[in-house]
Amino acid sequence: MTHAYENRSGVRYVTNGLKVYYVPWRPFLMQNTLPTLFLTFPVVRTIIIRERISVVHGHQAFSTLCHEALMHARTMGYKVVFTDHSLYGFADAGSIHMNKVLQFTLADIDQAICVSHTSKENTVLRSGISPEKVFMVPNAVDTAMFTPSPERLSCDEIVIVVISRLVYRKGADLLVEVIPEVCRLFPKVRFIIGGDGPKRVRLEEMREKFSLQDRVEMLGAVPHAQVRSVLISGHIFLNSSLTEAFCIAILEAASCGLLTVSTRVGGVPEVLPDDMIVLAEPAPEDMVRAVRKAIDMLPGINPQVMHLQMKKLYSWDDVAKRTEIVYDRAVQSLTTNLLDRLPQYLTCGVWAGKLFCLVMIINYLLWCLLEFLQPAEGIEEVPDIGPLQARLDSRDDL
Repeated sequence: MTHAYENRSGVRYVTNGLKVYYVPWRPFLMQNTLPTLFLTFPVVRTIIIRERISVVHGHQAFSTLCHEALMHARTMGYKVVFTDHSLYGFADAGSIHMNKVLQFTLADIDQAICVSHTSKENTVLRSGISPEKVFMVPNAVDTAMFTPSPERLSCDEIVIVVISRLVYRKGADLLVEVIPEVCRLFPKVRFIIGGDGPKRVRLEEMREKFSLQDRVEMLGAVPHAQVRSVLISGHIFLNSSLTEAFCIAILEAASCGLLTVSTRVGGVPEVLPDDMIVLAEPAPEDMVRAVRKAIDMLPGINPQVMHLQMKKLYSWDDVAKRTEIVYDRAVQSLTTNLLDRLPQYLTCGVWAGKLFCLVMIINYLLWCLLEFLQPAEGIEEVPDIGPLQARLDSRDDL
């Protein structure tokens, strides 16, 4: 279940028959819906009952729809799991606010998932959740989709690829300082930058200032289906993120046989072995040093060997198995009523705890009202039909 995207609304079936509810709420900021707390309850309740849901799994701490859906699911007595994909600080106003919201959501969670050990530590510190409830399940990459070029690229001209959202937290300002220096030191180096964002203007200005139009190619936004074709045109993948819980882009680049240069931030050091990545501090001088080291390592890099190594390291099948274990743990956890859950919210703060208790009490009363106006028995359940069910049935027959 997610919010509507432009003209995409209602129920859709996507690849492999997966059913998606695009609920008719429009995003208003950074692809997030307007916080309503209680107004989403009727729709969420209907979907959960119609689809006979057992576990509600929410993603991303910044998603208002995620927090509200988990709150409603807990009110209805369903098991809930939360996955955190990002790292947040503790000092700025935005992080303080999000940490308090996360503390509210995870105060009564069954299980949680983080994509790296660094992310797990960050989530535990921010929310106060018990570490025993948090599992580390890394992301993965579709190695069948991201394969190296059949022909090995010549090193006469070294191409460095950057594919990222051009925003502050992705280190776009760092690129503005690193690229001119690398071009000055290595006349045979050329950059390809894919991505869009508010910092694109700064990169365009840098290119004009240093007359690098023939050495820095700006592609703009790159559809995911075309990412591989961009990656295999390069030798080195450059990641300049200032904060990162995991970074799937690094996996995609490594699967295509590119040597990675990345900032040593967040969970990035956990992603690849040392012979596949060169780490640097998020400073221009150290990034340039790392690029120099990567260029020296290129003659010993075999893209096909790197791709085979990635196939052994990362698999979405493995991610699915580990996630299923988390679901089993959630289903086996004790079911508690509202009175037993309220003390957990009181631990969220002197005033915030009381406010969170009030919110949950109101949500419970709203659920009682919805049950009176439209009993669960009167909501028609969806039969087991559709492309996904057909695939599952055929698999069982085998």
